[in-house]
Order: sequence, then C-alpha cells, then structure tokens
Amino acid sequence: MAIKTIISVIGPTAIGKTKAAIALANHFKTEIISADSRQFYKEMTIGTAAPDPDELASAPHHFIQHKSILEPYSVGDFEKDALALLDTLFVTNDTVILVGGSGLYVDALTKGLDSFPEIDPTIRIELNAIFESDGIIALQEKLEFLDPEYYNKVDKDNPHRLIRALEVCIGANKPYSSFLNKAKPERPFQVITVGILAERTVIYDRINKRVDLMMQAGLLEEAKALLPYKSLNALQTVGYRELFQYFNGEWTLDFAIAEIKKNTRRFAKRQMTWFKRNEKTFWVSFDDDIKNIIHTVEQNKKT
Repeated sequence: MAIKTIISVIGPTAIGKTKAAIALANHFKTEIISADSRQFYKEMTIGTAAPDPDELASAPHHFIQHKSILEPYSVGDFEKDALALLDTLFVTNDTVILVGGSGLYVDALTKGLDSFPEIDPTIRIELNAIFESDGIIALQEKLEFLDPEYYNKVDKDNPHRLIRALEVCIGANKPYSSFLNKAKPERPFQVITVGILAERTVIYDRINKRVDLMMQAGLLEEAKALLPYKSLNALQTVGYRELFQYFNGEWTLDFAIAEIKKNTRRFAKRQMTWFKRNEKTFWVSFDDDIKNIIHTVEQNKKT
C-alpha cells in the first residue's frame, strides 16, 4: 500500500502559497486543506486574502470560509476536523496538499497538539473583556506573573496566544508551559514541507501592494460591517483592529492603513521565525518554476 503524504506549503503572508498549492494539487490530482486560521471565517474575505472564486474553482479546497465569526473554533477543533477529513481524502488520494501561514495550525495537523485540560469558557470571555478595556499590555503583565517561562517565548504582540495561555493558567491553576512538549503519537503519514521564501524587501513590497489592493477591493466597508463584533476573538487580527481604531476616531484612515502594512510586515517576520524552526523544510524562491518545486517534492516522496 502506498505511503500517504501531506505536502505542506508554508511561508510568510503574500508570498504566493495559494498559487503553489493549486499547482501542486493539480499535478497530484488531489485536494487542498487550508491551515490559515484567518480564512476560516465567511465574514472575513477581503482582509484575510482568502482565495478568490477562480482559485477555489481551480482545485478542491477545505477549511475556507466554513465558519462564522460567531462560532468559537479553536486549533483543537481544527486538528480534530482536519484529521477526520484526511481519513476520507486518503481513501482515494495518496497525497493531500496543506497550505497556510498559521504555524500553530500547520503543526497541529502534522505533529499533534499538546494536551490541555478543559477550561471554563467564561474565563476567555473575561480575558477578552480585559483586552478590550485595558489593551494588550494588561495581558502581557498578567502572563509574565502567572507563567514567566512561557512569557519569554510567546509572541507578545499576539492577543490570541496570550489569552490562550492565560485561560489555561487560570483555569488549570498551573503554568501553561507545564503542559507543553509532552510526547505525542506519530502521525500515520509522511510530511514534505515546502517553504516559499524571498528577500525581506520583496516580501515587504508584496505586503504593501496587497494591502493597497485590499483597500481598493472594499476592506474598509468589510471592516465597518464587522465593527459591532470587534470584541470577538476572530477579529483580533491585523487589518481589522487598525480600521476599528479609525472608526472609533482614534486614527486617521491614512495612519490606519500604514499601521496595517507595518503590522502585517511584523506578522510576516514572526511567521518566518516559527517556520524556520523546522530544519527539514525544503526552501524555494517565490519566483521558482513550479516544475522545480514538483521535482523537489517527487525526489523526496516515499512510495
């Protein structure tokens, strides 16, 4: 029986992962699982750069705009749902494409998550309220006190990560870090990871141009429609937070757009820090011929 394979396409935002994933899916006659947590939500199309209708029609996609921002959906939910889908896809496909810039979600499917106790959902509601009223510094200070070890590792500008760690610290009455890096069962498939890379100046230029295109496509109107839901977890993300501050009269529109670009560039830098931890990644240039990428995959694919 053929060895089942996930080809995982990773890289910073705006680098061209979707295009590469579609080309790979067409070559291997298979389907695509998205591991971009921002693209799960049907109300957030423009600001998340979700695949457009032509791209979605080019290859079967899963986990794109399949949830509402009103539905809680965690990385654990994604791991469970994606593994169940893989069981189905692997019946008729030896290879499945995984694509996305959310490193935690990529790792959840390919490696498995650390195990955490059930946490009272009201704790997250309270932490979201603290973030809304007192800002991210209040979360950072709380985590530094409750779990200094994780505080020194976590992306301190990411409210999702801070709130997740804090809810475990509070709900379990133990440091979040105490649950990390336990032994996990091996996955019944091989993973070939292809990372798409470019010079930092190229990445930043692509990000700036993408933000301009988003604004032209109607991001301002999309964010305005979501303003009543700004405290929801799904909307604590770049591209929406900045425009909410414009709507609240705190920033000018030009300044908000500049902040979106700056914060997206910072996000891309954090993505690369995460992805470069995987020493088995095959790195390719963003302008490399797709035939060369396919050749790299086929050379390293066990059969």
